Amino acid sequence: NPQFLRLQIQSCVLYCLEYLDWTLGSISLTRGWSSTTSGEVGIIESIQLRNFMCHAMLGPFQFGSNLNFVVGNNGSGKSSVLTALIVGLGGKATATNRGSSLKMFVRDGETSADITITLRNQGRDAFKPELYGGSIIVNQHITVDGNRSYRLKSKSGTLISSKKEELIGILDHFNIQVDNPVSVLTQEMSKHFLQSKNEGDKYKFFMKATQLEQMKEDYSSIMKTKENTCIQIEQGVERLQELKQLYCEKKERYKSIAFVNDMRKHLEDLKHKMAWAVVSEMEKEIQPIKEGIRAEEENTEKFVQKLKECQVKVNEAEEKYKEIQEKLLTINEEAQALHPQCISLKADVQTRRKAVNEAEVLFNRFRNELKHLGKDDEQLRTQIEELKSRANQVSETEKLERQGKISCLRGQLKAFHDEEIMIGQQVDQFHEAISKCKEEHTRLRREDCDTKQTLNAKEKQLRDLKDSRTNTLKRFGSYIPAFLEAVETAYRQGRFKHKPIGPLGAFIHPKDAELTLAVECCLKNLVQAFCCDNHSDERTLQLMMSKYYPREYRPQVIVNKFQKDVYDVRHRGVHHPEFPSVLTALEIDHAVVANCLIDVRGIEKILLIKSSHKAREVMQLNRPPQNCREAFTAEGDQVFERRYYSSNYFRPKFLSKDIEAEIRLESCDVVFVKIALGHEEWNCLFVYLLICKCRSPFILFIHFNIICQEEEVEENKSKMESVKKDMQQQSRKMEELKNTLQLTEKKLEETKEKIHQVEEIAGPIKDELNQADSEVENSKRRFQHYEEKQKEHLACIKKHKELLAAKEKELEEKITQARQIYSERIEVSRTVKSLDAEMNRLRERINSENDRHGNREEIVQQFHDAKERYEDANSKVKNLKKFIRLLEEIMTQRFKIYWQFLRLLSLRCKLYFDHLLRIRACSGKILFDHKNETLSITVQPREEDKADHNDVRSLSGGERSFSTVCFILSLWSITESPFRCLDEFDVYMDMVNRRIAMDMIFKVADSQHHRQFILLTPQIPGKVMAKLRGQSPSNLWQPALLSISQV
Repeated sequence: NPQFLRLQIQSCVLYCLEYLDWTLGSISLTRGWSSTTSGEVGIIESIQLRNFMCHAMLGPFQFGSNLNFVVGNNGSGKSSVLTALIVGLGGKATATNRGSSLKMFVRDGETSADITITLRNQGRDAFKPELYGGSIIVNQHITVDGNRSYRLKSKSGTLISSKKEELIGILDHFNIQVDNPVSVLTQEMSKHFLQSKNEGDKYKFFMKATQLEQMKEDYSSIMKTKENTCIQIEQGVERLQELKQLYCEKKERYKSIAFVNDMRKHLEDLKHKMAWAVVSEMEKEIQPIKEGIRAEEENTEKFVQKLKECQVKVNEAEEKYKEIQEKLLTINEEAQALHPQCISLKADVQTRRKAVNEAEVLFNRFRNELKHLGKDDEQLRTQIEELKSRANQVSETEKLERQGKISCLRGQLKAFHDEEIMIGQQVDQFHEAISKCKEEHTRLRREDCDTKQTLNAKEKQLRDLKDSRTNTLKRFGSYIPAFLEAVETAYRQGRFKHKPIGPLGAFIHPKDAELTLAVECCLKNLVQAFCCDNHSDERTLQLMMSKYYPREYRPQVIVNKFQKDVYDVRHRGVHHPEFPSVLTALEIDHAVVANCLIDVRGIEKILLIKSSHKAREVMQLNRPPQNCREAFTAEGDQVFERRYYSSNYFRPKFLSKDIEAEIRLESCDVVFVKIALGHEEWNCLFVYLLICKCRSPFILFIHFNIICQEEEVEENKSKMESVKKDMQQQSRKMEELKNTLQLTEKKLEETKEKIHQVEEIAGPIKDELNQADSEVENSKRRFQHYEEKQKEHLACIKKHKELLAAKEKELEEKITQARQIYSERIEVSRTVKSLDAEMNRLRERINSENDRHGNREEIVQQFHDAKERYEDANSKVKNLKKFIRLLEEIMTQRFKIYWQFLRLLSLRCKLYFDHLLRIRACSGKILFDHKNETLSITVQPREEDKADHNDVRSLSGGERSFSTVCFILSLWSITESPFRCLDEFDVYMDMVNRRIAMDMIFKVADSQHHRQFILLTPQIPGKVMAKLRGQSPSNLWQPALLSISQV
């Protein structure tokens, strides 16, 4: 009926327009209402879960009217509360990102789950307060089949309704949108949004949050309805042509009713043809079915042959897999057999290298001693010559006087002889004092040299620490950044199969700062080590290291197959209720690093115990915990079951997080070393003066010294000969040790090369094994595929045969009916539909002519009725076309208003975003491209260079999370909802950004007492902790508005 169609279209379009008017108006009205009314309707009072996800009973959680924290460790059920909120208020399972259907939320082993949510229903805007009272209890029951039912109760527990439409009405009344990410931001949506680099996703997020997306879809629905209306108008035009044709027929019937008898004969012939036309069409329908059955039966043999071929391929693939597996097992056994030999050769090399080093030290000692004896010999000869020349420098007169005195002096010789003995004793004492002073002087010079080396090392370490302020990798060496950049370039050039990972210390972070020294003492040189996937990459990395690292400081390179996941060490690791293992005490950024430390150091079997007393008690007084191999204390001491080793380290060098404190301590060490160096130089000077003082009395005994020094020269000669013999003997021994070491090292290299060759052979075989396994799986899948196809094929043949039997039975009935109407078969070329239409027209004309001859007024009335229907339909089609033109004008105006509203919301979001960034002394902006539907965020972390705005992808994790929080708060300012829920929004923030973001959220919560905020986080913020401890920090929110739930 055209009139009914027109009324239906008009009512649909007007309803859509009224809904859009209500949407635009409700946003502004709600915004004005929320600024003056306290949170009385729509906020969540409590949530309780039973048999939901992995929790038998969780809750009830009581929530305050303003700011709420749900805290707990990871896996305790925080996100389950948020998931239950979405599902319990009618949200889809896919909206939670936790499951694809409701049955996945039922706890394993249970038949159903229940969610109970209590909503506040107070004040003048309450929903049906006479029925529900001050609270509305929404109970949802989910069965294991994925079905759910609702029970809406009053505050007293009385059942009010069990219809979903009632819940939808409540949510619309309270303006609750559980599928709006700004109202309820799940953990998965938060992670996706933080890590998303697509500007189109951000724009969709903005449109969905502001309900503009719904408005746009409604406009699209109206335009689609308009297009459907235009189609229906076209159909109305066609209907109008039919009415016009009917009008012309009535007009013809009005004019003439002749040839009635001919029409009756023709009608009888049409009946005969109609009966056999039905039979012909039925036969035509049966023929394709028969042909299809024949074709399907011919294909049956093909399916059987295909299944046999697939079975043969499966058997061949399984045999090939077993053959390759046995081959790989043989190679692995060969490699395992070489490993003990390699370990033994390594130990032998270390022992022989130590012996060579000791021999070299002894040889150098002899050589130095020989040099010192040579110098002493030269000095003694020089002194003898000087003393002799000094003794000969006297005049002839003096000689005569002395000869005269000789006789006098000989008498005194005996007395002097006694004195000589005493003086000799004094000389021996002086010699001993000089020897001791020389040794002390040598020792002090050696200590002075060692102190200078220590000072240089400390100053270098201090420079590295200062450089690490800008680049933390420089803590591992000033050459590390350049070396890592070279490795990255080589990897891009294809020189590495897998990019090497290192230094390993850059990927590990102690969770407890007090255990940093213990971790570093445990790992030692592994902190600076690198990890490679294969030996080919190792050789390339060693070659590159030789260009950047000093030879004596080259780190260890570990070859370990890279894997994406960390080893499962739950069954072999140590578990202690009080103390962590090294593995659990570390935050490791890369799975390869964790696996490497597990393989090389066994960090899952080492405990960290802060107190040395407690460590002795755990490891030595009692039986060590299961799987525990050793333990380390906070001072770095190593504790075994029967041994205890003190640490030589006083503080961590590489893993400390407080760089400034390390710089201060290192600066103090440099100052102390400089003071010690000055003190040692003064001691050297004092000993030298003491030596000079001890030598001064010898001037009185020149002749006596000449004799003594000549004796010393002879003694030196004998010592030098002895030392030369010892040195030659030690040189021969050292050469023998070096030759033996070279042979052992050569054997070790040959063994390593054998292991490497075995591993190189095993690599392709593993690939072949994986390929063979893949071929087995593919062959089995193809076999199952063709087996299922054969079953479907046989079922299809059976179905077609059943259909053919039914059709043949029906054909027999139609043939019997046709023979009753006309015994001889008639070949008919026309269709049943055309024959039936012609027969109907003939009947109508015959009846019309009969009526014309019987009642002329009735024929005239039919003519006038047809004319009136035609004219009425023509008028309605014209009116609908006019209505469509009017609708186009209205929608054009509404689209203009929509774009103005979109630009206003965008501007407000930009201004609020800029305001929030300036709180942290940052600058940035949001760029909307409504034409391409993209949204880009640019942020400058500090305002020192305002001209350089960075995209959020170039920011750190914490800064990007902070900018995202600012963006979410900006969306809060332009959207309305009685509550806001955020799940672990601060997961990528550091402490500074988390504190700033929390302060911003606290200020928003404090300024909006009418709205409820629920924050899910594993960490309690500082202000909340301060409140819990009874402190009163400034700017703390009202105590009555704070609620904390522990999961």
